[in-house]
Amino acid sequence: MTGRILLAAATLFLLAFLISPTSFAWLFEPVTRNNAPAIYTQTPLWSLTLSHLGLVALAVAASTVIALVLAILVTRPAGREFLPLARIITSVGQTFPPVAVLALAVPVMGFGAGPTLVALFLYGLLPVFENTLAGLTNQPPKITEGARGMGLTQAQRLWQVDLPLALPVILTGMRLTAVISLGTATIGSTVAARTLGEVIIAGLLSSNTAFVLQGGMVVGIIAVMIYEGFQRLERIAARRVGLT
Repeated sequence: MTGRILLAAATLFLLAFLISPTSFAWLFEPVTRNNAPAIYTQTPLWSLTLSHLGLVALAVAASTVIALVLAILVTRPAGREFLPLARIITSVGQTFPPVAVLALAVPVMGFGAGPTLVALFLYGLLPVFENTLAGLTNQPPKITEGARGMGLTQAQRLWQVDLPLALPVILTGMRLTAVISLGTATIGSTVAARTLGEVIIAGLLSSNTAFVLQGGMVVGIIAVMIYEGFQRLERIAARRVGLT
């Protein structure tokens, strides 16, 4: 109960701050120096937040779709031999740091949101793929035997049994991907993507701690909201299939 109250309070504070950030100037003035502005006003914070979330949502959606397809393919009899290859593909993003992916993507795609989306997409594949793989391969034996006994086809088993049972674990992978992507997206501002990293970078360049705190605070609160939201979805999915 206490956690929910704190989360609700943080959400209301975030909304109020994004709607009228100048009303909270008094909160950040103590960490400014040399009469520097307490609130970042070059670009509206609500606009940067929406752009940041849009990039993250698009990247997570793309990562989830590709990871799900790969996991389903390699858990079918005809595709099991491609499991090592699928693991290599989904591990690429974790092998190369996002900064390196940005550096490689900029010469090809130019500055803007494109390189950031590529970096987030690659970085988000592995959690969803591995969790989907675990969910599809660790089915309760009694349920899988029951599905065979009912005469369900492979496709029917997948949609009516396997995926619903694996959904809580898949959502866990999506939660990890979303939270990681939310934080990683801040570096997109180094290649001119419109993210909350713009505020943090502006603070670092001008030695204005207030800006750094504002960008970090918004990202941090949203990360907690996303984390808690996915956890609730996981619990609902688990209850629906009788896992809790």
